[in-house]
Amino acid sequence: MLMAQLHFYVPDEIERRLRERANKAGVSLSRYLAELVKSQAGEPEEWPEGYFEQVFGGWQGERLERAPQGDYETRRGLE
Repeated sequence: MLMAQLHFYVPDEIERRLRERANKAGVSLSRYLAELVKSQAGEPEEWPEGYFEQVFGGWQGERLERAPQGDYETRRGLE
């Protein structure tokens, strides 16, 4: 996978906070920034085209039925 390099400038205080967050996450600053950018500017998470038409109503086996669940236990009331 090809990856582009981005260069940008931030104030020293922002750089310090980003480094702290990357250290806390246990990753390099570069990786932390890459994940941050991907989460903010990546592809929107949507259902694939035709997903619901393919999935819902697609069961081909025997009819699904819930097995009996038994009786509820009897508990003492609050005193």
